[in-house]
Amino acid sequence: MIVQLADKHTNLTAIAAILKQLRPQFSLKHIEKQIKKQMLNDYQIAYIEKDNEILCVAGFVIGEKLAWGKHVYVDDFVSNEEHRSYGAGRAMMKWIKKYAQDNNCQQLHLDSGVQRYMAHKFYLREGFIIASHHFSISPL
Repeated sequence: MIVQLADKHTNLTAIAAILKQLRPQFSLKHIEKQIKKQMLNDYQIAYIEKDNEILCVAGFVIGEKLAWGKHVYVDDFVSNEEHRSYGAGRAMMKWIKKYAQDNNCQQLHLDSGVQRYMAHKFYLREGFIIASHHFSISPL
């Protein structure tokens, strides 16, 4: 499976449709607009496509923090619900790990909603550990 990075010529509507599976509270138009906005601030979208269908999408940024050093933070990670368990998620995660290493990142991070048990099983299989609790106040 080949991972591609989205750019201004990529069909973001198809990618937004897959991200909507992860974030159903947003419209496709809102997701697409937000992707474009975040891309102005170094947000990147990686995707796997086969037979003109998006199998997996990951949105991420490279950042640097005192606690983590240079790192990749995965904001969004979703395999198309119609094509799960075919290896696209694993292929994407392998690609992200290599991308992080190739960009001299020391760590890879993501947050996952507490209700997403199957995603947690996947992340643990992929070598992640549960390193902290994430606290939030929403809305402010």
